[in-house]
Amino acid sequence: MALSNPAFSRNPAFKPNNSAAGTTTATETSELASAEGIQSLYDAPAATSADTGRMTYEDTIVKTVLLFVVILATAAVGWFFPILTLPGAIAGLVLGLVNSFKRKPSPALILLYGAAQGLFIGGISALFEQLWNGVVIQAVIATLAVFAVTLVLFVSGKVRASARATKVFLVALIGYALFGVVNLVVMLFGGFSQSSTGGPFGIYSMHLPWLFNIPLGVVLGIVAVLLAAYSLVLDFDFIQNGVKNRAPRVMGWYGAFGLAVTLIWLYVEFLRLFAIIAGGGGRS
Repeated sequence: MALSNPAFSRNPAFKPNNSAAGTTTATETSELASAEGIQSLYDAPAATSADTGRMTYEDTIVKTVLLFVVILATAAVGWFFPILTLPGAIAGLVLGLVNSFKRKPSPALILLYGAAQGLFIGGISALFEQLWNGVVIQAVIATLAVFAVTLVLFVSGKVRASARATKVFLVALIGYALFGVVNLVVMLFGGFSQSSTGGPFGIYSMHLPWLFNIPLGVVLGIVAVLLAAYSLVLDFDFIQNGVKNRAPRVMGWYGAFGLAVTLIWLYVEFLRLFAIIAGGGGRS
């Protein structure tokens, strides 16, 4: 019986009425009112981020969904107007750097980043779909699958960010980014023509005779997917720490921004990977 618990039996709020006395004293009435006040706190709705001004999972999810609604809306525009692809890519790069170095997140700039990146991925998706039919839906499904698997593993505690793994990740990421810059320069200045590499992706299209003639882009694509997956782990870890440390509510925008950057990167990597597999890697 609940009232046999000393914690309950000493609290006037859980005491039965004293039928022998027929009335309660002023002290008992005061204690009862106090207990009822405490109970009302338990019955009240849970405090939200708007009430506390602190970062919560729910509020971060809302911000993330809003950002991706903007991305998808402008991606539809980019799909039908591919001419906006390059301006979207340049604006997205600039806004991405600005948002990354701001000490306090700006919701407006983050939403503008999403709008610009939407134009980019919409336009490039339309181009890839024309050249390699079916790669867009494959890239979308693969991106969602990696996101879902990584989230489940993180929530279950199977995967966690560590200082050593993060250092390796950063070194690998810098190396991969430098390779991407070199490849872009080579493509722009004709160091490798499509005829010499056998494909439209520059060095990515080169085949590896010592590895079953697999295009280099396939190997690097798999590495990039693994890097992006760990980047997702870092994004989840940031959001988790922000909530635990009661970070200001506005920091939820950084969580949404980080997820957007990683998922767009992951999607583009899958898009190129499936294009190479579909024949974009050139001669076999």
